Amino acid sequence: MRINQDTVLQGQKVTLVPYTAAHVPRYHEWMQSEELQRLTASEPLTLEQEYEMQHSWREDSDKCTFIVLDAARWPGQTEESCMVGDVNLFLTNTEDPTLGEVEIMIAEPSYRGRGFGKEATLMMMSYGVRSLGITKFEAKIGQENEASICMFKKLHFEEVAVNSIFQEVTLRLDISDQERRWLLEQTNHVEEKSYTELKQPAGVLET
Repeated sequence: MRINQDTVLQGQKVTLVPYTAAHVPRYHEWMQSEELQRLTASEPLTLEQEYEMQHSWREDSDKCTFIVLDAARWPGQTEESCMVGDVNLFLTNTEDPTLGEVEIMIAEPSYRGRGFGKEATLMMMSYGVRSLGITKFEAKIGQENEASICMFKKLHFEEVAVNSIFQEVTLRLDISDQERRWLLEQTNHVEEKSYTELKQPAGVLET
């Protein structure tokens, strides 16, 4: 999605940056994992296909994607070495443009269970409410992914459907005025900055 191509969201544990071609090799490496393929219901792609997917997601108006970086290490170290996962918002319901399907993946095992996924999800939801006009969220999660289901329930999502064929649970959260206040309170520490400016050393102009 072009709207977030120069947007950085800086939180306490995580920093969200746009998904660029520079992130593709590490992302592709992650997605060779059978565990991640199973948890995300994904098929393995070639590196070339992954580059095509990244370009598509950057251009498509119905997909908003951020790469999740370790905020303690970036800026400072290379983005690729600081990558811990990704977070997505799919606006694919043509009948209801205010509905966003949120998806979080913490690909690095050492970062799981430490609040990185929770903060990244809250930051993406807040961005969706503030910048994309989202008023309803859904999350579709494999039944075996109990940790992710538990996390979304802690974020006030409620289970609304179970698909036994795809072995998938659908959770939903409607953003009432009360939920909106809660969400913005949870993310009031987040700073929105320019990706271009953060990537450039002081005094260096892009040619």
